[in-house]
Amino acid sequence: MTGPQPFAELRSGNLGVRVADQDWEVTAAQALRYRVFYEEMGANPDAATLASRLDADAYDVVADHLLVVDHDRGEGPESVVGTYRLIRRQAAERIGQFYSADEYDITNILNYPGGILELGRSCTDVAYRTRGTLQLLWQGIAAYVFNHKIALMFGCASLQGLDLDANAAQLSYLAHHHQAPPNLCPRALDSRYKSMDRLPRGSYDAKAALMSLPPLIKGYLRLGGFVGDGAVLDPQFNTTDVAIVVMTDQVTDKYYKHYERKAGWEAAGS
Repeated sequence: MTGPQPFAELRSGNLGVRVADQDWEVTAAQALRYRVFYEEMGANPDAATLASRLDADAYDVVADHLLVVDHDRGEGPESVVGTYRLIRRQAAERIGQFYSADEYDITNILNYPGGILELGRSCTDVAYRTRGTLQLLWQGIAAYVFNHKIALMFGCASLQGLDLDANAAQLSYLAHHHQAPPNLCPRALDSRYKSMDRLPRGSYDAKAALMSLPPLIKGYLRLGGFVGDGAVLDPQFNTTDVAIVVMTDQVTDKYYKHYERKAGWEAAGS
């Protein structure tokens, strides 16, 4: 029995969002990830990554790849300007685990009875880091979530750098105000656990800490997202990672209804 079919490409002007269904699209996403993570953000490539100039791993084979494409740039690899990697429970079972399990104990999430989805490897080309591009990505995620009956999303999000002191206010803010409830809370593996509770409550400017968080983390929080217990340092990517958990009801309410209305308008006008 075949599963749900990919949603049709959603358009906003010259930009579109769709799920990759051809090998060249996945390769283009991996090339974009390399440019952003390694060339721009200072990740440390191994010899194979440096030679291929692709950010690729075993999870890419089982994942779905959400793409933002700019049709004004053409219809080939040059058009791919944004990407998100999506791994459902069935895909993770094919490889043996979710990517996040290398950093976090996600037993609570695995025990969740509904559909679950791991989000990762999100990036956009520097010229496309706009609210419109991010909204289009989220509309694509919302359509995917609706299509596959996903109830809970999770993954790792990153603060730049490995200096816990430099990120102390942001980590403390997240721990003090947004930690997941115990029944859903991932916990950093003991061998990698770094406390996020680094500053006493009230000793830092909480609003400033919130405003200085990366846009992706702020986006998750706006959707009612939570963080896990403990941060993890990732020397390869030069990041401090936190676990994210998001129930999808707000995602579908906020974004899919917009998509549904737009699709209705287009149908009415056709």
